[in-house]
Amino acid sequence: MAILINAHQISKSFTARPLFEGITFSIESGERIGLIGPNGAGKSTLLRILAGHIKADAGNISFQRGLRVGYLEQVPQFSTDASVETSVLEGARDPYDWEEIARAQEIMSKLSLSGDSLVQPETLVSSLSGGWKKRVALARELVRQPDLLLLDEPTNHLDVESILWLEELLANSSFATLTITHDRLFLQRISNRILELDRRHPDGLLSVKGDYATYLDIRQNLMSAQEQQETKLRNTLRRETEWLRRGAKARTTKQTARINQAEELRQTVEDLGIRNQNATVRIDFQSTEKNPKKLIEAKDISKSYNGRTIVPLTNLLITPKSRIGLIGPNGCGKSTLIRMLVGTESPDTGSVFHAEKLEVAYFEQNRESLDPNVSVLKTICPEGDFVPYGGSMVHVKGYLNRFLFSYEQMDLIVGKLSGGEQSRLLIAKLMLKKANLLVLDEPTNDLDMATLDVLQDVLKEFNGAIILVTHDRYFLDQVSNKLLAFGMNEKGQKHIENLVGIEQWEIWHNQQTKIQATPDAPAAQVIVEKPQEKKRKLSFKDQRELDSMEAKIKKTEDQLAELTKESISPSVVSNSKRLLEITNKMGELQSEIDRLYARWSDLEKS
Repeated sequence: MAILINAHQISKSFTARPLFEGITFSIESGERIGLIGPNGAGKSTLLRILAGHIKADAGNISFQRGLRVGYLEQVPQFSTDASVETSVLEGARDPYDWEEIARAQEIMSKLSLSGDSLVQPETLVSSLSGGWKKRVALARELVRQPDLLLLDEPTNHLDVESILWLEELLANSSFATLTITHDRLFLQRISNRILELDRRHPDGLLSVKGDYATYLDIRQNLMSAQEQQETKLRNTLRRETEWLRRGAKARTTKQTARINQAEELRQTVEDLGIRNQNATVRIDFQSTEKNPKKLIEAKDISKSYNGRTIVPLTNLLITPKSRIGLIGPNGCGKSTLIRMLVGTESPDTGSVFHAEKLEVAYFEQNRESLDPNVSVLKTICPEGDFVPYGGSMVHVKGYLNRFLFSYEQMDLIVGKLSGGEQSRLLIAKLMLKKANLLVLDEPTNDLDMATLDVLQDVLKEFNGAIILVTHDRYFLDQVSNKLLAFGMNEKGQKHIENLVGIEQWEIWHNQQTKIQATPDAPAAQVIVEKPQEKKRKLSFKDQRELDSMEAKIKKTEDQLAELTKESISPSVVSNSKRLLEITNKMGELQSEIDRLYARWSDLEKS
């Protein structure tokens, strides 16, 4: 495969704080890379450097001659007063060429920007929501026909339908991709290599060939090896320190060298200790002391606008420990249903019962309650130095420290924070309010995976009820115990289906696709089986390949077994560099085994 980009020893700092230092990597054609790492590691900055928007402080980056790079920003920018169509055509080399126009129209159609939905080609981009703006920006980059497409949180603000389409596009793309995302299911399906940008790694960057699941296995082995190495070196350092304290004098060259080695060992242990640190946010929502058995009960509620059904007839009972996930396309009525349930909007039909002591905490998708011109400190504590939490008064700086805000960040205005940091701040603000119902509208946007894991576990333990809207299907599956899916029934009428789990939703969604594809199809259809295609005769070359396939698979599996055995030996476990080499090779062998089995199946069908 051809190398598209080669980055060598690049570094970048933000003010006085280094984001990353001396990282080296390359991107090859055909690679679909997932870029992950903690908030503040510099992932978005790295993409902006590769896109040519900013320069690295140090290091060299070389590009393949004539390389076309597309870049989907986290918050896309558009020309003033630009329409959807003119914005998309900004990506065309010649916006007047009929082939370029046809390609743009095809992409716009796939992203529902061609007039078959609420958005028309002549619609002003400035009037669109964040989700529709993201679609327009994505269409603009696809029109460029990039060799490499850089995507910064592409699933933020997209609905599930668009994410599924994007998954299929990226998984089968002819161009290489480098994608920042914290959506684990999306990451699993679109990546064949993972890059983790994290200062805790020896070179600041961990590269793993394979999907996200392969990365998790390799990273766990690597971190375990590093922890064991730290323990062993700490024991050695303790013995060397005791030797020095006994009064060893540097009388000989040998003793001088040993003293120098002890200092080097101390530095190595400190570096390992830093790399093995795993700082995570501490989230714990405050629930009310006593929760009524029934928080909300909706009976036969519905809502229509201008004769168009937004929320069909719905009955719902919400009790403590209810974990209700809402899933469906943008504009399907999820937000309207939530407003009717919490009482900020009245239903056209039916009634909604609220418990007398209902207390609601609301995480809004666009973080409207955060003032970008107010400091982090004043956002949490407008007056004084203490906030009420857990039945006592807590110093605001100690409280913010729970959410990994440094003392320097506490004086920054909110507008200077990254998207993930703003989400953490909003969670910190919500935690100060006692509630027995949490309404979470896209809480996963921009949060790193470590924070998502903590939030996921905390929500499971929350004593009240939760209404959750998120495009992150993995998170939705882990937290919710009931899904309300917006779709159509067989008569083509709007319908909300009660489901349990994402697997059940995917089966239902496939049925929905068939219903929407054939809205006028009769109830009963005659299925005519297609005659089986006659098997073609294998060529001499293919027949030889088929005859040797079993032996090839066995040989590769034997190599994988040998490496697996070697990876758990004490000499390798204590050598993180060798362990990383072996686990990378194991990932390559597993991919090769999968490819051989797929090829074997194809040959046998021929």
